[in-house]
Amino acid sequence: MRDLKIVDFLDQLADRVPAPGGGATAALHAAQAAALLGMVARYTTGEKYAGHAETVVAVIAETDTLRARSLRLAEEDAAAFTAVADAYRLPKGEERSAAIARALKGAAEPPARVIEAATRVIELCELLLPIGNRNVVTDVAAAAEAARAALTTARVNVEINLRGIKDERVREELNIRVSGVEAAVARADWVTAEVREEIS
Repeated sequence: MRDLKIVDFLDQLADRVPAPGGGATAALHAAQAAALLGMVARYTTGEKYAGHAETVVAVIAETDTLRARSLRLAEEDAAAFTAVADAYRLPKGEERSAAIARALKGAAEPPARVIEAATRVIELCELLLPIGNRNVVTDVAAAAEAARAALTTARVNVEINLRGIKDERVREELNIRVSGVEAAVARADWVTAEVREEIS
């Protein structure tokens, strides 16, 4: 997926194939959010920002890591969803049921990890917003909005897999992992509101 041109990825996304789908898109939202914030941080360097250099260097490093991680999650999501489709094609019986359960658990993991990555991007937006280069402050909001899209899209992808998971321990763990989405979305909304107020 990482080597596809954007037009080719969009063609695959629009095609009648199991993957890529919403889960991969959620991960790419998170990757774009991290990239946008990394760009803002890179514009927040030099003598004018020397007092914040340590924070900015840390944000650059972490957003680069989050961008790479999110891109990997997009690929993992596509592979996991393909495994779900393959499991449903098996002949009916205990083996099929077990394969579906394993595949659904596996398919819930990438979007759950996207939620974690997107939440961290929003935390970094909050960190960079007051100190970032004002010429690119709208890109902090753009990063927050991309992370917001990642959060809400990943959440529904976890939830759809939860429907087929019978293991209560796994269900409880996944529910805990999605439970912070509303709070993270509210924080993303706050970042955007602050930027809009500044530029109005």
